Amino acid sequence: MWNQLLKEIKEGNIKALARTISLVENEYENYFQLLKELPASSSKIIGITGPPGAGKSTITDALIAEIVAQDKKVGVLCVDPSSPFNFGALLGDRIRMSEWYNHPNVFIRSLATRGSLGGLHPKIIEIADVMKAALFDYIIIETVGVGQSEVEIAGLANTTVVVVVPEAGDEVQTMKAGLMEIADVFVMNKADRPDADLFVKNLRMMLMPHSTKITPEIPVIKTIASQKQGVKELFEKICLHLDHVESSDRKYYLLAEKAYHIIQQYRMKNVSKSELKNKIQENKDFNLYQFVQQYL
Repeated sequence: MWNQLLKEIKEGNIKALARTISLVENEYENYFQLLKELPASSSKIIGITGPPGAGKSTITDALIAEIVAQDKKVGVLCVDPSSPFNFGALLGDRIRMSEWYNHPNVFIRSLATRGSLGGLHPKIIEIADVMKAALFDYIIIETVGVGQSEVEIAGLANTTVVVVVPEAGDEVQTMKAGLMEIADVFVMNKADRPDADLFVKNLRMMLMPHSTKITPEIPVIKTIASQKQGVKELFEKICLHLDHVESSDRKYYLLAEKAYHIIQQYRMKNVSKSELKNKIQENKDFNLYQFVQQYL
């Protein structure tokens, strides 16, 4: 079954790709066998993150238009908040990207966080690698934009784009340590709003101490994504960074980060918090470190 699915994915069969993503997402029996057969791929992953309401979906939609205009193929993974009732994606309809659903060069899939605190799907690495086998030129991953997703996406994407808006001054100040470390490109969206230029000026001043000969200046692009303004320049900056990453050590750090995450996930697979709680309750003379020892 897996060999046939992989063959169909390589041939561009979208139904086979969608089915395989579902099987991997739900940890279908022996799904790891497929992952071990995945070929090397030159697909580039672009991460889009930032606070809720910054316009990440609109930016993603505008980037799709730029990529399609160059006759390239793009796969999009939109990680949405989970429904508390069925753990499905709350924003699965993706109204803002509706014009692309039947386009032959575009594939869009919504994934739920399934309660993951980081704002990314627990199987996001595996699903992204399955999509790479479909020979997309670019894969865009849009995060929920909460918790640690701003940092976690940096361990997954070749280029991380952080989207902010003029009103996010205090929020950027609060998150700035993490954002400065992971942002490869800053987008100041909704640039037609008051104080936009002042915000960009302050953001660039905050970024200056982080620029070195090894780490070049992080570009700050002004966009009005709803009107497609500034998006062409944004895509040019993304492509420049993707070329830089390909010739630097960062790609090996990215691979190490992915390997660590997958090993951690599988090592912890048989450890249940509820089971731990029950065992602790049964232990009258409880010592945390003696208890943990049996799992090490």
